[in-house]
Amino acid sequence: MSDELYLRSKVIVEPLVDRFYVWPHTLAPVQAAMNLAFLQVPLLESYLQSPKVHVAASVNPELRGGYFINIAEERADEVRDLLATIKRERAAMLRFAEAIAEGQELLRANATGFDLTPLYPKLPKELAGLVELAYDTDNQAQMRFMEPLAYHSDIYQEARQSVQLSFETGIERPFILSTPRLPSPDVLELDIPLRHAGLEALFKARVQPTTLAKLREALELDDARTQRLSGMLSERPSLAEDRHIDAGGRIRYFGHACLVLQSPEAAVVTDPFISADNTAGDRYTLDDLPDYIDLVLITHGHQDHIVLETLLQLRGRVGQIVVPRSSRGNLADPSMALMLKHQGFPVTEVDDFDEVEFPGGKITATPFLGEHCDLDIRGKSTYWAEFAGKKVYIGADSSGIDPVLYRYVRQHLGTADLAFLGMECDGAPLTWLYQALLTKPVTKKMSNSRKLSGSNAAQAADIMVELGAKEAYVYAMGEEPWLGHVMATTYTEDTYQIKQIDEFMNWCKDHGIKAGHLYGQQEWRW
Repeated sequence: MSDELYLRSKVIVEPLVDRFYVWPHTLAPVQAAMNLAFLQVPLLESYLQSPKVHVAASVNPELRGGYFINIAEERADEVRDLLATIKRERAAMLRFAEAIAEGQELLRANATGFDLTPLYPKLPKELAGLVELAYDTDNQAQMRFMEPLAYHSDIYQEARQSVQLSFETGIERPFILSTPRLPSPDVLELDIPLRHAGLEALFKARVQPTTLAKLREALELDDARTQRLSGMLSERPSLAEDRHIDAGGRIRYFGHACLVLQSPEAAVVTDPFISADNTAGDRYTLDDLPDYIDLVLITHGHQDHIVLETLLQLRGRVGQIVVPRSSRGNLADPSMALMLKHQGFPVTEVDDFDEVEFPGGKITATPFLGEHCDLDIRGKSTYWAEFAGKKVYIGADSSGIDPVLYRYVRQHLGTADLAFLGMECDGAPLTWLYQALLTKPVTKKMSNSRKLSGSNAAQAADIMVELGAKEAYVYAMGEEPWLGHVMATTYTEDTYQIKQIDEFMNWCKDHGIKAGHLYGQQEWRW
């Protein structure tokens, strides 16, 4: 109990709410209520009607990423118990979601451009004190949510939260948006909120030794859980010797949209979504991260860019998490700053062209176009990093639908040395991610016309022309195999997105621009 120990590399964490994997729309209270009522509860009910259908669909490659629960039929009673518990213990949340739908319908029927004051008494009582009614300048009415207050209301319940710890097996986990995580013999269950200080103590043990006795106390474990945790600890750390640098600059690609920018003075990490499997040999992992990270940059609130599974493991090792400022109260645009602060993170919010300095460099927030199905979502930002003598454009999933925007970026910040661009140019439709928030049905044709898409080849080329960047790298495509439980993405050489990337690579070659399609791991050093 008193020996100095480290957390093993292959330990993974799954943060949960009511046993569903956490992402912003299941953690931010208003959106969590909508997802619980209009997505997760109906999904559980559908599974209980036909468990075999759900399981068969879950393993059908053509239906990958669909809303099917991948839980064996013999465990259906556990799913039934979960549903009953949710309906009993989350009744206030479910009623709040219904109240939102009723409030929206009240506005559609009665907000005709005249005074909205008479409508306040007609709102469902669950919304009292939590919404403001307002018109835009075209007389379109909407409810604006007092989001900070929602975190202090009955609809934000930390009792929903828990954590599962297990070992990375290399076998793809079930898709996070559909399959709840039931207890398992090989999983350590921690019934604690995500902000619990014990989690910070646990994950700091990746870089700093601790004792089993200290972790038992910090995590409030009984004998059985302490014994299980002991198997997740090791006498030796497995940290990479080259995780720091002593001269020049370095960028490492860790997979998907995660870059680690380093100089001897500082480290910056973008959209951290990092593998724990240090035995695969084809990727950088948590072992390769520097011990201290000055800034974490979050580009937007989709489940593959703000990944609590990774972020929780960095709490206590990060100076600030930089997030784009949301629109304050828009149903589709929850505040990432509020959400992260309530989980114990230090957070800085930025608008376009705000600057955040770090030792030896600075970050500038830059505009982000598209990829959000034309919803009024303002919590999205690309970034411009200046460090170790380089200028780097970090474009995430931003689209080149209006290339003149990038001309303004260049006029303001200069010419980029490297540009990282997302080219998921045929993304999922509106309803795949936002169905639970839509209180008015949309047609399939309408939904399919509004996609979660980044740049195609022509748009990526336009971005490069306007930025004048010397090098271009396509990333954030969801291709790495360890991302499957979140991305559920399948490509072949004939897939439209891959053909578009090839077309862009040829364009870069023809224009003398060094380019690459990133996969797995890559390093730039100067």
